[in-house]
Amino acid sequence: MTSAIKPENKNWIFWLCLLVFFITSIYVLRSVLLPFVAGIVIGYLLDPLASRFQKLKMGRTLATCLVLLLVTIILVPAVLALVSMIDNQLSQFINAVPHYMASLSKKLEPIIANLQDNIPGLSREKIREYLQGNISNGLKLFGSVLRRLITSGYALFNIVSLLLITPVVAFYMLRDWDSFIQKVDSLLPKAYKHEIELQAKAIDQIISSFIRGQLSVCVLLGSFYAVGLTLVGLDLGMLVGFIAGVISFIPYVGSIVGFITAMAIAFAQFDSWIPIAQVIGVFAVGQFLEGNFLTPKLVGDSVGLHPVWVMFALLAGGVLLGFLGLMIAVPTAAVIGVLMRFAIGKYKKSSLYRD
Repeated sequence: MTSAIKPENKNWIFWLCLLVFFITSIYVLRSVLLPFVAGIVIGYLLDPLASRFQKLKMGRTLATCLVLLLVTIILVPAVLALVSMIDNQLSQFINAVPHYMASLSKKLEPIIANLQDNIPGLSREKIREYLQGNISNGLKLFGSVLRRLITSGYALFNIVSLLLITPVVAFYMLRDWDSFIQKVDSLLPKAYKHEIELQAKAIDQIISSFIRGQLSVCVLLGSFYAVGLTLVGLDLGMLVGFIAGVISFIPYVGSIVGFITAMAIAFAQFDSWIPIAQVIGVFAVGQFLEGNFLTPKLVGDSVGLHPVWVMFALLAGGVLLGFLGLMIAVPTAAVIGVLMRFAIGKYKKSSLYRD
């Protein structure tokens, strides 16, 4: 005779099924969720600013319109100016490619001569043909991949959907954020409502501190790298610095990628070691500022997200869900971190740990 399932077990089965359904839905709908997730993220980030306008006796709809208008006025000219500068630098870089090839060939002459001395049967012509063939194949591969990305219907669909759907979702999420939170709060199980609210506040604190702080670090660090590399005279300095700053939300990766790219261009562009040393100095100063001032002041150590955990979350999210996974990786990592600390706290209070 089978025994009846206890109510507590039924609750766990229900929540487990709900979690599996939620994760499965995200994975199945991952190709269309990007503009909606982007709109939700924008609404979440801008909610404190809209709430400040509300404190000035302003309606939520008017506050939402004003916040989005201010963001548009600031961001659109900045993006257009950045795109224009990057386009100019790309044009200059393409025109200077023959000079770079000649400069690299000249600098590689001692290495080729050394190889020829150590390997008598190796001729300089074969080495040059090998290097030129690999460079040519690399450029062809890069061009074909870039062409596919640009002409891909899926990529164009994503861009159009981001431009059209994201602002609409952001508007409604920002306008209805408080009512949305209230409705979710009203659906919480009463027996665990207090504990869920405490964990939700902890998750919100971690996410808001990390994302808003890290965005500020990325903008400031990218601006520093872009201006510093441009003043040094590095071709594509603006683009390299901007990219290094943008991907600095992945710990250490942004600086490493930016440094390697900048050094490769500097080695091909400059004939003197002084500007190459200046490029090294820009990244050294940038790392000093990030480690000692920007990250401690803007992000802090209280967010509870270890750099290794962040890197793993971003890598796993990117592999599983692409760009969508990158967007939700840090919030998901924050949720898992808070829940793990809560579970560990419960475990240490249980008889399983004490006995």
